Amino acid sequence: MNKKSKRYRLYKTIPGIVAWFVIVFPIWGSFFFPKLVAYFVLTFLVYWLYQSFKNAFLAIKGYFSIKKAQKTNWLLRFQNSFRASWLHYVDIHHVVIISSYREPIHTIEMAFSSLAAQIDIDLHKIHPVLALEERAGKKSNQETIKYFQKKYASVFGSLIFTIHPQNTPYELAGKHTNEAYAAKYFKKYFFKNGKLKIENCTLTSCDVDTIFDPRFFSALTYYFASSPSRYLRFWQSPIFWHHNINDVPAPTRIVGILGNIIHVANIQEPDGLFFNYSCYSSSYRLIDAAGYWDPDMIPEDWHIFLQAFFASGGKAAVEPIFLPTIVDAPSGDSYFSALKNRYNQCLRHAWGAIDIPYALEQSRLHPEIPFLTRALRILKLLQTHFIWSSNWFILTLGTSLPILLNPSFLNTALGYNLPRISNIILTICLFPLLVLIILDWKLRPLDQKQGLKNILKNLFQWPLMPLATLTMAVLPGLHSHTRLLFGQNLEYKTTEKKPRQI
Repeated sequence: MNKKSKRYRLYKTIPGIVAWFVIVFPIWGSFFFPKLVAYFVLTFLVYWLYQSFKNAFLAIKGYFSIKKAQKTNWLLRFQNSFRASWLHYVDIHHVVIISSYREPIHTIEMAFSSLAAQIDIDLHKIHPVLALEERAGKKSNQETIKYFQKKYASVFGSLIFTIHPQNTPYELAGKHTNEAYAAKYFKKYFFKNGKLKIENCTLTSCDVDTIFDPRFFSALTYYFASSPSRYLRFWQSPIFWHHNINDVPAPTRIVGILGNIIHVANIQEPDGLFFNYSCYSSSYRLIDAAGYWDPDMIPEDWHIFLQAFFASGGKAAVEPIFLPTIVDAPSGDSYFSALKNRYNQCLRHAWGAIDIPYALEQSRLHPEIPFLTRALRILKLLQTHFIWSSNWFILTLGTSLPILLNPSFLNTALGYNLPRISNIILTICLFPLLVLIILDWKLRPLDQKQGLKNILKNLFQWPLMPLATLTMAVLPGLHSHTRLLFGQNLEYKTTEKKPRQI
């Protein structure tokens, strides 16, 4: 695939063009086509109302699925439900790649300690790979290796340390190239030497601040063994910023709370078109068939799914495991540095719009995949990034601009009723929003719900929601899509995670 072709370059402009057109359309359209603007805004408001109630319903359903999964003895369920078509328990192993670049040992310890705390599974079935970067410096890497080698050498089935070479040709520095190097290293020394079989292994990608549920790998064993499509599947748990949620600025906490519980809803989408994100698992064989993570694509989570999707003829899919994974919210040494780190993290996530030209070009190159199958995946990408960078402007400004910029439109029935209908719809949307807030609170660890100070700041932060969503979600998304529009690149930067205050 030629990523330097004119067609590919044109595809890269789509997110920015669509975003800016939607944002400025209510301005110039109010002068020339005020009715069209009004109908566009009302259509989006109805869509937003539908999405709000759908998310609330799926979040409630997901909440009970989480509670059920946390009470399940997955080993016992495996033993009681075993079928001849399943993989045998004794054969299954889990490789966990923990990507690190200059993170302190106490942060990396979060992932390792949660792996060591897994229950209902033999820990020798787990094989952590701590993927370090040469550019972090030899001294820093050796200190890290020495610490974890000493503490965990005999805990797991194996403990591997890799050091990804710096300045490798045709690579962009980032998590994607680091974990690709680590995964290929493991394949070379464990699969090719016959120590393990690739068809019996899962591969999990995670960050250093990941805290797995104690039953996660026991559940993953069950789903991997029992699925008839195990070699075409990713498995995704809901991810929560609960570890330090009360220590970060209110704007970061607000977008984190909304993102937390909406992700619970997303992994239950009835259309089954959701993507894996952040921390996810798959069969090792599927990642190998996809060619591992592309060296020039910084947003690796959705992209590795698209690689697998096209490599498998459109058969790859994602399934949920309702056992929450806890991570740190972006933080910093000061209030404003924490906000800056969150902005940059969202900017990097929104850079995932680069998957749109990739998916369009791959779709053209894979006519053997049914057209509808390809089209639905592309539409999901377009929908996500369109809403990401433009929803705030439609919901807050689009309802008032037609009558502010074109006063004569106020004299029409549509112009008179537009703000009234909009206010009614947005008021109704507050009810599903309240559901999401309550569910997130109920799912938090007990220590994050205690103390009058925590209760009060979580209660009185919500008037900041319009400003928080604009600055911590919408603007970095628009920033990223605009950079794509003008052909600019993005440098990978790890998100700073400050130690939790106790």
